[in-house]
Amino acid sequence: MADINVKINGVAVSVPKGTTVLEAAHMAGIDIPTFCYMKEINEIGACRICMVEINEGRGFRLVASCVYPLAFEGTEIRTNSPKVMDSRRKTLELILSTHDKKCLSCVRSGNCELQSLCNEMGIEDESTYEGEKPTYEIDNSAVHMYRDNNKCILCRRCTAVCSKWQGVGVIGANERGFKTFIGSAFEMGLGETSCVSCGQCIAVCPVGALSEKDFTNQVFAAIADESKHVIVQTAPAVRAGLGEEFGYPIGTNVEGKMVAALRRLGFEKVFDTDWGADLTIMEEATEFVDRFQNGGTLPLITSCSPGWVKYCEHYFPDMTENLSSCKSPHQMQGAVIKTYYAEKMGIDPKDIVVVSIMPCTAKKYESQRDDESAAGVPDVDYVLTTRELARMIRRAGLKFTALPDEDFDNPLGVSSGAGDIFGVTGGVMEAALRTAYCWLSGNNEEVVEFHEVRGTDGIKRSTVNINGTEIKVAVASGLANAGELLRKVQSGEEK
Repeated sequence: MADINVKINGVAVSVPKGTTVLEAAHMAGIDIPTFCYMKEINEIGACRICMVEINEGRGFRLVASCVYPLAFEGTEIRTNSPKVMDSRRKTLELILSTHDKKCLSCVRSGNCELQSLCNEMGIEDESTYEGEKPTYEIDNSAVHMYRDNNKCILCRRCTAVCSKWQGVGVIGANERGFKTFIGSAFEMGLGETSCVSCGQCIAVCPVGALSEKDFTNQVFAAIADESKHVIVQTAPAVRAGLGEEFGYPIGTNVEGKMVAALRRLGFEKVFDTDWGADLTIMEEATEFVDRFQNGGTLPLITSCSPGWVKYCEHYFPDMTENLSSCKSPHQMQGAVIKTYYAEKMGIDPKDIVVVSIMPCTAKKYESQRDDESAAGVPDVDYVLTTRELARMIRRAGLKFTALPDEDFDNPLGVSSGAGDIFGVTGGVMEAALRTAYCWLSGNNEEVVEFHEVRGTDGIKRSTVNINGTEIKVAVASGLANAGELLRKVQSGEEK
Protein backbone atom coordinates (compact mmCIF):
# COMPACT_ATOMS: atom_id res chain seq x y z
CA MET A 1 0.00 0.00 0.00
CA ALA A 2 1.26 3.49 -0.88
CA ASP A 3 2.76 5.68 1.83
CA ILE A 4 1.28 9.00 2.88
CA ASN A 5 2.95 11.88 4.70
CA VAL A 6 1.40 13.11 7.93
CA LYS A 7 2.47 15.31 10.85
CA ILE A 8 2.37 14.09 14.44
CA ASN A 9 2.90 16.86 16.97
CA GLY A 10 4.48 18.91 14.19
CA VAL A 11 6.94 16.20 13.12
CA ALA A 12 6.70 14.80 9.59
CA VAL A 13 6.14 11.04 9.41
CA SER A 14 5.65 8.74 6.40
CA VAL A 15 3.37 5.75 7.00
CA PRO A 16 1.46 3.25 4.83
CA LYS A 17 -2.03 4.47 3.94
CA GLY A 18 -4.59 2.84 6.22
CA THR A 19 -2.25 2.74 9.23
CA THR A 20 -4.12 3.64 12.41
CA VAL A 21 -3.17 6.81 14.24
CA LEU A 22 -2.02 4.68 17.19
CA GLU A 23 0.33 2.62 15.02
CA ALA A 24 1.64 5.75 13.28
CA ALA A 25 2.40 7.34 16.64
CA HIS A 26 4.30 4.23 17.73
CA MET A 27 6.33 4.38 14.51
CA ALA A 28 7.20 7.98 15.40
CA GLY A 29 8.31 7.00 18.91
CA ILE A 30 5.23 8.44 20.61
CA ASP A 31 3.28 6.45 23.19
CA ILE A 32 -0.50 6.91 23.32
CA PRO A 33 -2.13 5.33 26.39
CA THR A 34 -4.81 2.66 25.92
CA PHE A 35 -6.88 0.36 28.11
CA CYS A 36 -9.03 -1.70 25.74
CA TYR A 37 -6.61 -2.09 22.83
CA MET A 38 -4.92 -5.41 22.01
CA LYS A 39 -3.55 -5.65 18.48
CA GLU A 40 -5.65 -7.95 16.26
CA ILE A 41 -7.59 -9.20 19.30
CA ASN A 42 -9.43 -6.23 20.77
CA GLU A 43 -9.42 -3.19 18.49
CA ILE A 44 -12.73 -1.63 19.53
CA GLY A 45 -12.05 1.97 20.58
CA ALA A 46 -14.21 1.53 23.66
CA CYS A 47 -12.18 2.96 26.53
CA ARG A 48 -11.65 6.40 24.89
CA ILE A 49 -8.31 6.85 26.65
CA CYS A 50 -6.44 6.90 23.32
CA MET A 51 -8.23 10.01 22.02
CA VAL A 52 -6.15 12.40 19.88
CA GLU A 53 -6.88 15.49 17.82
CA ILE A 54 -6.78 15.06 14.05
CA ASN A 55 -7.12 17.56 11.18
CA GLU A 56 -7.81 16.21 7.70
CA GLY A 57 -8.54 19.65 6.24
CA ARG A 58 -11.77 20.33 8.15
CA GLY A 59 -10.32 21.51 11.44
CA PHE A 60 -9.20 19.53 14.48
CA ARG A 61 -11.52 17.01 16.11
CA LEU A 62 -11.15 14.19 18.65
CA VAL A 63 -10.96 10.58 17.43
CA ALA A 64 -10.04 7.22 18.99
CA SER A 65 -6.51 6.63 17.69
CA CYS A 66 -6.57 2.82 17.97
CA VAL A 67 -9.31 2.41 15.35
CA TYR A 68 -8.90 5.51 13.17
CA PRO A 69 -7.10 4.80 9.85
CA LEU A 70 -5.01 7.48 8.15
CA ALA A 71 -6.26 8.09 4.63
CA PHE A 72 -5.24 11.62 3.58
CA GLU A 73 -1.92 13.21 2.68
CA GLY A 74 -0.93 16.03 5.03
CA THR A 75 -3.11 14.95 7.95
CA GLU A 76 -2.15 16.67 11.21
CA ILE A 77 -2.30 14.84 14.55
CA ARG A 78 -1.95 16.13 18.10
CA THR A 79 -1.42 13.53 20.80
CA ASN A 80 -0.77 15.80 23.77
CA SER A 81 -2.74 19.02 23.23
CA PRO A 82 -4.74 20.61 26.10
CA LYS A 83 -7.97 19.31 24.55
CA VAL A 84 -6.57 15.76 24.37
CA MET A 85 -5.26 15.89 27.94
CA ASP A 86 -8.57 17.24 29.22
CA SER A 87 -10.44 14.42 27.46
CA ARG A 88 -8.21 11.77 29.02
CA ARG A 89 -8.51 13.32 32.47
CA LYS A 90 -12.32 13.35 32.30
CA THR A 91 -12.38 9.73 31.12
CA LEU A 92 -10.08 8.65 33.94
CA GLU A 93 -12.15 10.53 36.51
CA LEU A 94 -15.33 8.86 35.23
CA ILE A 95 -13.67 5.44 35.46
CA LEU A 96 -12.56 6.21 39.01
CA SER A 97 -16.09 7.26 39.97
CA THR A 98 -17.22 3.60 39.89
CA HIS A 99 -13.89 1.93 40.66
CA ASP A 100 -13.15 0.24 43.99
CA LYS A 101 -10.08 2.24 44.97
CA LYS A 102 -8.57 -0.10 47.59
CA CYS A 103 -5.15 0.30 46.05
CA LEU A 104 -3.10 -0.47 49.17
CA SER A 105 -4.49 -3.99 49.43
CA CYS A 106 -4.83 -4.65 45.69
CA VAL A 107 -2.67 -7.38 44.19
CA ARG A 108 -1.88 -5.11 41.23
CA SER A 109 -0.80 -2.05 43.24
CA GLY A 110 2.41 -0.75 41.71
CA ASN A 111 1.74 -2.71 38.52
CA CYS A 112 -1.69 -1.35 37.59
CA GLU A 113 -2.27 0.44 34.28
CA LEU A 114 -5.06 2.59 35.73
CA GLN A 115 -2.96 3.58 38.74
CA SER A 116 0.05 4.38 36.53
CA LEU A 117 -1.93 6.54 34.10
CA CYS A 118 -3.63 8.45 36.92
CA ASN A 119 -0.19 9.16 38.37
CA GLU A 120 1.08 10.33 34.99
CA MET A 121 -1.93 12.61 34.51
CA GLY A 122 -1.60 14.02 38.02
CA ILE A 123 -5.11 13.04 39.08
CA GLU A 124 -5.39 13.59 42.83
CA ASP A 125 -9.12 14.09 43.44
CA GLU A 126 -10.81 10.71 43.05
CA SER A 127 -14.32 12.04 43.73
CA THR A 128 -14.79 14.52 40.88
CA TYR A 129 -17.90 12.66 39.78
CA GLU A 130 -20.07 11.38 42.60
CA GLY A 131 -23.30 9.43 42.36
CA GLU A 132 -24.54 5.88 42.07
CA LYS A 133 -21.86 3.23 42.34
CA PRO A 134 -22.61 -0.43 41.46
CA THR A 135 -21.37 -3.14 43.81
CA TYR A 136 -20.76 -6.80 43.01
CA GLU A 137 -20.09 -10.02 44.90
CA ILE A 138 -16.57 -11.35 44.34
CA ASP A 139 -16.73 -14.55 42.28
CA ASN A 140 -14.59 -17.19 44.02
CA SER A 141 -16.25 -20.20 42.37
CA ALA A 142 -13.26 -21.13 40.17
CA VAL A 143 -10.39 -23.17 41.60
CA HIS A 144 -7.67 -21.08 40.03
CA MET A 145 -8.79 -17.45 40.18
CA TYR A 146 -11.23 -14.86 41.46
CA ARG A 147 -13.17 -12.13 39.68
CA ASP A 148 -13.87 -8.76 41.34
CA ASN A 149 -16.12 -6.64 39.15
CA ASN A 150 -15.87 -3.79 41.64
CA LYS A 151 -12.43 -3.12 40.11
CA CYS A 152 -13.39 -3.82 36.49
CA ILE A 153 -13.02 -0.89 34.05
CA LEU A 154 -14.97 -2.63 31.23
CA CYS A 155 -12.02 -2.62 28.82
CA ARG A 156 -13.21 -6.04 27.51
CA ARG A 157 -9.69 -7.38 27.01
CA CYS A 158 -10.62 -10.48 29.02
CA THR A 159 -13.68 -11.24 26.91
CA ALA A 160 -11.72 -10.78 23.69
CA VAL A 161 -8.85 -13.09 24.63
CA CYS A 162 -11.28 -15.71 25.97
CA SER A 163 -13.39 -15.66 22.83
CA LYS A 164 -10.99 -14.87 19.98
CA TRP A 165 -7.64 -16.31 21.10
CA GLN A 166 -8.81 -19.23 23.21
CA GLY A 167 -12.10 -19.94 21.43
CA VAL A 168 -13.83 -20.53 24.78
CA GLY A 169 -16.00 -17.43 25.26
CA VAL A 170 -17.40 -18.10 28.73
CA ILE A 171 -17.39 -14.43 29.71
CA GLY A 172 -18.88 -11.37 28.05
CA ALA A 173 -20.61 -8.05 28.64
CA ASN A 174 -23.97 -8.49 30.40
CA GLU A 175 -26.69 -5.81 30.70
CA ARG A 176 -26.34 -2.44 28.96
CA GLY A 177 -25.36 1.14 29.66
CA PHE A 178 -24.46 2.02 33.25
CA LYS A 179 -25.48 -1.48 34.39
CA THR A 180 -22.99 -3.24 32.10
CA PHE A 181 -20.73 -5.79 33.80
CA ILE A 182 -18.49 -8.64 32.68
CA GLY A 183 -19.95 -12.01 33.58
CA SER A 184 -20.96 -15.45 32.41
CA ALA A 185 -24.24 -16.61 30.87
CA PHE A 186 -27.16 -16.49 33.32
CA GLU A 187 -24.75 -14.85 35.81
CA MET A 188 -23.23 -18.23 36.67
CA GLY A 189 -20.00 -18.34 38.67
CA LEU A 190 -16.92 -18.91 36.56
CA GLY A 191 -16.44 -22.30 38.20
CA GLU A 192 -19.86 -23.41 36.94
CA THR A 193 -18.99 -22.70 33.28
CA SER A 194 -16.79 -24.50 30.77
CA CYS A 195 -13.86 -22.21 31.67
CA VAL A 196 -10.61 -24.13 31.08
CA SER A 197 -8.59 -22.32 33.80
CA CYS A 198 -6.01 -21.04 31.29
CA GLY A 199 -5.64 -17.67 33.02
CA GLN A 200 -5.29 -15.66 29.81
CA CYS A 201 -7.97 -13.25 31.08
CA ILE A 202 -5.78 -12.55 34.14
CA ALA A 203 -2.74 -11.95 31.93
CA VAL A 204 -4.47 -9.20 29.94
CA CYS A 205 -6.47 -7.51 32.72
CA PRO A 206 -5.00 -3.99 33.20
CA VAL A 207 -6.20 -3.68 36.82
CA GLY A 208 -6.90 -5.98 39.77
CA ALA A 209 -10.32 -7.21 38.66
CA LEU A 210 -8.96 -10.65 37.80
CA SER A 211 -6.21 -12.50 39.61
CA GLU A 212 -5.01 -15.99 40.43
CA LYS A 213 -5.95 -17.32 43.84
CA ASP A 214 -2.98 -16.68 46.11
CA PHE A 215 -1.63 -19.59 48.17
CA THR A 216 1.50 -17.87 49.48
CA ASN A 217 0.19 -17.73 53.08
CA GLN A 218 -0.49 -21.49 53.06
CA VAL A 219 3.01 -22.19 51.73
CA PHE A 220 4.64 -19.94 54.34
CA ALA A 221 2.62 -21.80 57.02
CA ALA A 222 3.74 -25.20 55.67
CA ILE A 223 7.39 -24.11 55.70
CA ALA A 224 7.00 -22.97 59.32
CA ASP A 225 5.47 -26.34 60.35
CA GLU A 226 8.38 -28.43 61.65
CA SER A 227 6.44 -31.66 61.09
CA LYS A 228 6.34 -31.05 57.32
CA HIS A 229 9.04 -31.71 54.71
CA VAL A 230 8.37 -28.97 52.14
CA ILE A 231 9.77 -29.42 48.62
CA VAL A 232 9.53 -26.99 45.71
CA GLN A 233 9.84 -27.61 41.97
CA THR A 234 9.93 -25.00 39.20
CA ALA A 235 8.87 -25.14 35.55
CA PRO A 236 11.41 -24.07 32.89
CA ALA A 237 9.40 -20.96 31.95
CA VAL A 238 9.64 -19.56 35.48
CA ARG A 239 13.40 -19.01 35.35
CA ALA A 240 12.86 -16.91 32.20
CA GLY A 241 9.91 -14.94 33.59
CA LEU A 242 10.82 -14.27 37.22
CA GLY A 243 13.57 -11.78 36.39
CA GLU A 244 11.08 -9.26 35.00
CA GLU A 245 9.61 -8.89 38.49
CA PHE A 246 13.01 -7.64 39.70
CA GLY A 247 14.01 -5.37 36.82
CA TYR A 248 15.83 -7.79 34.54
CA PRO A 249 15.25 -7.57 30.75
CA ILE A 250 12.45 -9.78 29.41
CA GLY A 251 13.55 -13.40 29.03
CA THR A 252 16.65 -13.20 31.25
CA ASN A 253 17.53 -16.61 32.70
CA VAL A 254 17.68 -16.13 36.48
CA GLU A 255 17.76 -19.84 37.37
CA GLY A 256 20.67 -19.59 39.82
CA LYS A 257 19.23 -16.67 41.79
CA MET A 258 15.77 -18.27 41.76
CA VAL A 259 17.17 -21.48 43.32
CA ALA A 260 19.06 -19.42 45.92
CA ALA A 261 15.89 -17.48 46.79
CA LEU A 262 13.84 -20.67 47.19
CA ARG A 263 16.40 -22.12 49.61
CA ARG A 264 16.35 -18.94 51.65
CA LEU A 265 12.56 -19.04 51.78
CA GLY A 266 12.97 -22.30 53.72
CA PHE A 267 12.24 -25.11 51.26
CA GLU A 268 13.96 -28.41 52.18
CA LYS A 269 14.74 -29.30 48.58
CA VAL A 270 14.66 -27.34 45.32
CA PHE A 271 14.01 -29.57 42.31
CA ASP A 272 13.73 -28.83 38.59
CA THR A 273 10.47 -29.82 36.87
CA ASP A 274 12.60 -30.49 33.79
CA TRP A 275 13.37 -33.84 35.48
CA GLY A 276 9.64 -34.61 35.37
CA ALA A 277 9.59 -33.36 31.78
CA ASP A 278 12.18 -35.98 30.85
CA LEU A 279 9.90 -38.62 32.39
CA THR A 280 7.05 -37.25 30.29
CA ILE A 281 9.15 -37.49 27.14
CA MET A 282 9.90 -41.15 27.80
CA GLU A 283 6.29 -41.95 28.70
CA GLU A 284 4.71 -40.13 25.75
CA ALA A 285 7.27 -41.53 23.31
CA THR A 286 6.58 -45.05 24.63
CA GLU A 287 2.85 -44.50 24.29
CA PHE A 288 3.21 -43.19 20.73
CA VAL A 289 5.39 -46.11 19.64
CA ASP A 290 2.91 -48.57 21.14
CA ARG A 291 -0.06 -46.95 19.38
CA PHE A 292 1.90 -46.62 16.13
CA GLN A 293 3.02 -50.26 16.06
CA ASN A 294 -0.09 -51.90 17.47
CA GLY A 295 -2.94 -50.00 15.82
CA GLY A 296 -3.78 -47.75 18.76
CA THR A 297 -5.85 -44.55 18.65
CA LEU A 298 -4.22 -41.86 16.50
CA PRO A 299 -3.48 -39.02 16.32
CA LEU A 300 -1.84 -38.99 19.73
CA ILE A 301 -2.28 -35.59 21.40
CA THR A 302 0.12 -34.39 24.09
CA SER A 303 -1.41 -33.91 27.53
CA CYS A 304 0.99 -31.66 29.44
CA SER A 305 -1.27 -28.60 29.41
CA PRO A 306 -4.20 -29.04 31.85
CA GLY A 307 -5.98 -26.11 30.23
CA TRP A 308 -5.82 -27.92 26.91
CA VAL A 309 -6.94 -31.21 28.48
CA LYS A 310 -9.94 -29.48 30.08
CA TYR A 311 -10.74 -27.79 26.78
CA CYS A 312 -10.72 -31.16 25.02
CA GLU A 313 -12.96 -32.67 27.71
CA HIS A 314 -15.48 -29.83 27.38
CA TYR A 315 -15.48 -29.21 23.63
CA PHE A 316 -14.14 -32.40 21.99
CA PRO A 317 -15.21 -35.20 24.39
CA ASP A 318 -15.17 -37.75 21.57
CA MET A 319 -11.41 -37.16 21.18
CA THR A 320 -10.31 -37.64 24.78
CA GLU A 321 -9.08 -41.14 23.81
CA ASN A 322 -6.57 -39.36 21.56
CA LEU A 323 -5.05 -37.57 24.54
CA SER A 324 -1.90 -39.10 25.95
CA SER A 325 -2.58 -40.85 29.24
CA CYS A 326 0.51 -39.18 30.76
CA LYS A 327 0.33 -36.75 33.64
CA SER A 328 1.94 -33.36 33.16
CA PRO A 329 5.61 -33.04 34.24
CA HIS A 330 5.00 -31.35 37.60
CA GLN A 331 2.36 -33.95 38.56
CA MET A 332 4.71 -36.78 37.51
CA GLN A 333 7.47 -35.22 39.59
CA GLY A 334 5.11 -34.78 42.55
CA ALA A 335 4.10 -38.44 42.27
CA VAL A 336 7.75 -39.54 42.22
CA ILE A 337 8.59 -37.31 45.20
CA LYS A 338 5.79 -38.85 47.28
CA THR A 339 6.66 -42.44 46.29
CA TYR A 340 10.30 -43.00 45.24
CA TYR A 341 11.80 -40.03 47.11
CA ALA A 342 9.64 -40.62 50.20
CA GLU A 343 10.77 -44.26 50.36
CA LYS A 344 14.45 -43.43 49.86
CA MET A 345 14.36 -40.71 52.53
CA GLY A 346 12.16 -42.68 54.94
CA ILE A 347 9.48 -39.97 55.06
CA ASP A 348 5.73 -40.61 55.25
CA PRO A 349 4.17 -39.14 52.07
CA LYS A 350 1.55 -37.50 54.28
CA ASP A 351 4.32 -35.38 55.81
CA ILE A 352 5.67 -34.19 52.47
CA VAL A 353 4.34 -30.94 51.01
CA VAL A 354 5.09 -30.43 47.30
CA VAL A 355 4.89 -26.90 45.94
CA SER A 356 5.00 -26.31 42.17
CA ILE A 357 5.98 -22.93 40.72
CA MET A 358 4.26 -22.80 37.34
CA PRO A 359 3.62 -20.18 34.63
CA CYS A 360 0.01 -21.31 34.13
CA THR A 361 -3.01 -20.99 36.43
CA ALA A 362 -4.52 -24.19 34.97
CA LYS A 363 -1.95 -26.11 37.01
CA LYS A 364 -3.82 -24.96 40.14
CA TYR A 365 -6.94 -26.68 38.81
CA GLU A 366 -4.97 -29.75 37.69
CA SER A 367 -3.41 -30.38 41.12
CA GLN A 368 -6.90 -30.77 42.61
CA ARG A 369 -8.19 -33.33 40.12
CA ASP A 370 -9.27 -36.64 41.63
CA ASP A 371 -6.82 -38.70 39.55
CA GLU A 372 -3.65 -36.90 40.71
CA SER A 373 -2.79 -38.90 43.85
CA ALA A 374 -0.29 -41.69 43.20
CA ALA A 375 0.52 -42.22 46.90
CA GLY A 376 -3.04 -41.79 48.19
CA VAL A 377 -2.36 -38.12 48.86
CA PRO A 378 -2.22 -35.26 46.32
CA ASP A 379 0.85 -35.46 44.08
CA VAL A 380 1.15 -31.67 44.38
CA ASP A 381 -0.22 -29.74 47.35
CA TYR A 382 0.11 -26.13 46.19
CA VAL A 383 0.68 -24.46 42.83
CA LEU A 384 2.05 -20.92 42.78
CA THR A 385 2.44 -18.70 39.74
CA THR A 386 5.60 -16.75 38.97
CA ARG A 387 3.88 -13.65 40.37
CA GLU A 388 3.14 -15.41 43.67
CA LEU A 389 6.77 -16.49 43.99
CA ALA A 390 7.88 -12.89 43.44
CA ARG A 391 5.54 -11.79 46.24
CA MET A 392 7.03 -14.38 48.59
CA ILE A 393 10.57 -13.23 47.78
CA ARG A 394 9.67 -9.59 48.45
CA ARG A 395 7.76 -10.42 51.63
CA ALA A 396 10.75 -12.35 52.97
CA GLY A 397 12.96 -9.31 52.39
CA LEU A 398 15.30 -11.10 49.99
CA LYS A 399 17.40 -8.86 47.75
CA PHE A 400 16.96 -10.94 44.62
CA THR A 401 19.56 -9.19 42.47
CA ALA A 402 22.22 -9.63 45.17
CA LEU A 403 21.71 -13.39 45.62
CA PRO A 404 24.42 -15.83 44.45
CA ASP A 405 23.75 -18.35 41.69
CA GLU A 406 23.05 -21.84 43.06
CA ASP A 407 22.20 -25.22 41.52
CA PHE A 408 19.11 -27.41 41.88
CA ASP A 409 19.24 -30.32 44.31
CA ASN A 410 20.00 -33.81 42.95
CA PRO A 411 18.96 -36.23 41.67
CA LEU A 412 15.53 -34.74 40.89
CA GLY A 413 17.16 -31.58 39.61
CA VAL A 414 19.09 -33.23 36.79
CA SER A 415 17.60 -33.15 33.28
CA SER A 416 18.36 -33.21 29.58
CA GLY A 417 18.00 -30.28 27.22
CA ALA A 418 14.79 -31.82 25.89
CA GLY A 419 12.91 -30.90 29.06
CA ASP A 420 13.79 -27.23 28.60
CA ILE A 421 11.82 -26.89 25.36
CA PHE A 422 8.56 -27.81 27.12
CA GLY A 423 8.30 -24.10 27.82
CA VAL A 424 7.65 -23.28 24.16
CA THR A 425 4.70 -24.17 21.95
CA GLY A 426 5.28 -27.59 20.41
CA GLY A 427 8.23 -28.42 22.66
CA VAL A 428 6.53 -31.44 24.22
CA MET A 429 5.68 -32.92 20.84
CA GLU A 430 9.15 -32.29 19.43
CA ALA A 431 10.96 -33.79 22.43
CA ALA A 432 8.79 -36.90 22.53
CA LEU A 433 8.93 -37.41 18.78
CA ARG A 434 12.74 -37.17 18.75
CA THR A 435 12.83 -40.03 21.24
CA ALA A 436 10.26 -42.07 19.32
CA TYR A 437 12.24 -41.51 16.11
CA CYS A 438 15.41 -42.90 17.72
CA TRP A 439 13.58 -45.98 18.99
CA LEU A 440 11.68 -46.73 15.76
CA SER A 441 14.59 -46.04 13.39
CA GLY A 442 17.28 -47.56 15.61
CA ASN A 443 19.38 -44.49 14.84
CA ASN A 444 20.64 -42.85 18.02
CA GLU A 445 23.36 -40.84 16.29
CA GLU A 446 21.33 -38.59 14.01
CA VAL A 447 20.08 -35.33 15.55
CA VAL A 448 16.47 -34.90 14.44
CA GLU A 449 15.20 -31.32 14.24
CA PHE A 450 11.62 -30.24 13.55
CA HIS A 451 12.11 -26.65 12.40
CA GLU A 452 8.74 -26.53 10.60
CA VAL A 453 6.78 -26.72 13.86
CA ARG A 454 8.66 -23.89 15.55
CA GLY A 455 7.82 -20.21 15.46
CA THR A 456 4.77 -18.06 16.14
CA ASP A 457 2.28 -19.21 13.49
CA GLY A 458 -1.05 -20.37 14.91
CA ILE A 459 -0.88 -23.83 13.31
CA LYS A 460 2.35 -25.46 12.10
CA ARG A 461 2.75 -28.80 10.30
CA SER A 462 5.59 -31.16 9.45
CA THR A 463 6.21 -34.66 8.13
CA VAL A 464 8.98 -37.01 9.30
CA ASN A 465 9.96 -40.22 7.56
CA ILE A 466 10.65 -43.14 9.87
CA ASN A 467 11.77 -46.36 8.19
CA GLY A 468 9.81 -45.46 5.04
CA THR A 469 6.62 -44.46 6.86
CA GLU A 470 5.57 -40.81 6.88
CA ILE A 471 4.51 -39.49 10.28
CA LYS A 472 2.52 -36.27 10.14
CA VAL A 473 2.71 -33.91 13.08
CA ALA A 474 1.12 -30.56 13.87
CA VAL A 475 1.43 -27.90 16.56
CA ALA A 476 -1.27 -25.41 17.55
CA SER A 477 -0.68 -22.22 19.54
CA GLY A 478 -3.74 -20.97 21.41
CA LEU A 479 -6.89 -22.97 22.05
CA ALA A 480 -8.82 -21.39 19.17
CA ASN A 481 -6.20 -22.76 16.76
CA ALA A 482 -6.25 -26.12 18.57
CA GLY A 483 -10.02 -26.25 18.07
CA GLU A 484 -9.66 -25.41 14.38
CA LEU A 485 -7.07 -28.17 13.93
CA LEU A 486 -9.19 -30.79 15.70
CA ARG A 487 -12.26 -29.94 13.64
CA LYS A 488 -10.18 -30.55 10.51
CA VAL A 489 -8.99 -33.87 11.94
CA GLN A 490 -12.59 -34.86 12.67
CA SER A 491 -13.71 -33.96 9.14
CA GLY A 492 -10.81 -35.85 7.56
CA GLU A 493 -9.32 -32.69 6.04
CA GLU A 494 -6.22 -33.17 8.23
CA LYS A 495 -4.54 -36.46 9.12
